[in-house]
Amino acid sequence: MATQQLSYEFFPPKTDAGREKLLSLVIPTLITTNPAYVSVTYGAGGSTRDNTIGTVSAIHELGIEVAPHLSFGTDSEDRMGELLRHYQTMGIKRLVALRGDLPSGSGGSQQLVYASELVKFIRAQTGDQFTIEVAAYPEIHPEAKSYSADIENLKRKFDAGADAAITQYFFSVDAYTSFVDSCRQMGITKPIYPGIMPITNYDNLARFSRNCGADIPRWLDKKLANFGSDNAALTLFGQTFITDLCQKLLASGAPGIHFYTMNQIEPIMSIVSELKRAGYFASQ
Repeated sequence: MATQQLSYEFFPPKTDAGREKLLSLVIPTLITTNPAYVSVTYGAGGSTRDNTIGTVSAIHELGIEVAPHLSFGTDSEDRMGELLRHYQTMGIKRLVALRGDLPSGSGGSQQLVYASELVKFIRAQTGDQFTIEVAAYPEIHPEAKSYSADIENLKRKFDAGADAAITQYFFSVDAYTSFVDSCRQMGITKPIYPGIMPITNYDNLARFSRNCGADIPRWLDKKLANFGSDNAALTLFGQTFITDLCQKLLASGAPGIHFYTMNQIEPIMSIVSELKRAGYFASQ
């Protein structure tokens, strides 16, 4: 069985208590599973950007390979260049380059820079200093004109210098495998890592999915809704479902799994432990 890559995503905590929990409990616990790296999401502009930088720095000081997320938002090229130089000086080796969203209150007056342009900018500024991951959408980006147009957009990111892609979360193996097949037919040869979201709260998941365009299959939506207020039963079902999903993805040839942890230990720890018992990620 080929070695497959394990990685985790965290978001910058907004409170001191959240930061303490992340740095002293969540990350030290999950890091025992030996992931290749962890990533930290990014808020463009002001204090949200600074919170990302601070979280990245704290994780880096723990001796853990960490990949900051980057997007232009309302930031200028000069500000982005400064940030890249800061990460170079720190010794950061990975970045996740995204188009991102405009910060709330910006008025939408500034046009976003596409991820392919950001990747090109990073390469122009720093050469091969960083391994660059980008986003991919098995069920197609909500703003894409068509299925093929979205894959063409992903190819532009790779052509600009991206090394790998991480997908939006999904709940169908076929959605991922069909997407990867289409990417290969389009000439994309770089790794495309499935991004996996745990199922712990139906209302939150339904809201996230509506906002980002991720599809919850009708049967699964009805099943989750049927748990009602029994969150313990929903979480147990969700853990079993996601573990099975990951096993099928890895067995089908996925190069690894990138977990959206929501800054929680469980159920990710139990899912990864089960996957390791099945022989995945064993040599990491």
